[in-house]
Amino acid sequence: MKSASHSTPAHHPTPAAAELRGAALEILLECDPIRKMERVRALAANMHPIDARRILAAPGGALPGRPARPLLVDARHLAARPVTTLAGRAALIHALTHIEFNAVNLSLDACWRFAAMPEAFYRDWLRVAGEEAHHFTLLSAHLRVLGHEYGDLPAHNGLWDMVQKTSDDVLARMALVPRTLEARGLDAAPPMREKLAAAGDHQAAAILDILLRDEIGHVAIGNHWYRWLCAQRRLDPVREFEHLSTEYGAPRSRGPFNLEARRQAGFDDDELIALTLR
Repeated sequence: MKSASHSTPAHHPTPAAAELRGAALEILLECDPIRKMERVRALAANMHPIDARRILAAPGGALPGRPARPLLVDARHLAARPVTTLAGRAALIHALTHIEFNAVNLSLDACWRFAAMPEAFYRDWLRVAGEEAHHFTLLSAHLRVLGHEYGDLPAHNGLWDMVQKTSDDVLARMALVPRTLEARGLDAAPPMREKLAAAGDHQAAAILDILLRDEIGHVAIGNHWYRWLCAQRRLDPVREFEHLSTEYGAPRSRGPFNLEARRQAGFDDDELIALTLR
């Protein structure tokens, strides 16, 4: 097993009185995963002032801050491995750990990037970031039990790619990241959990239960703000979703769908019908 090679920039603690959006951007730039998770949890644990009107300048360096590893490759180059083997379970848990790392980053990005939203928008996404940081911590700890560190295996960057594509419009971001890419996790989690439990990895199965519970809430937040923005712009949510999916080249969701979880996350019957007919 190789230990993960993380860059070690100077540690900048987040002051209790820091303005939330500026602090979120600062933490987004953090490269070390462990420090990033600590700082996210510290920020999420306290109430912070919010300057929603301030237009924050994008930093000169690449976003998000990330460690030198894992190696990022095209998803087609990642071979599927059966979870009945230790190597297969490690590969799956590593992939989930990477997804949660990106989920922390996308939540922080929503906090700093989009000005002039209600304060509740920023507090919602900071809470999501804190819960995603908890998921990352659970998964990376279990990955160590399986003999690996985050960064040991290659990973793909599909989630963050869509974050970059939708950096120009908060409506597109809400439609195509939480409601599309993250919602796919609602469908994938139950069969994944059953495979892990059948393979005897009950700890991983229990972590998947936590992830599914929390992700229902995260997708619900995306649904809430997507509908709020559609109402502000006088757009039909179902038709606008189809338009944005085509315009931004979002991947088509494929069944089977976890319709019960999607209903709990705020998808209405019209949206679920449109989803199953796509």
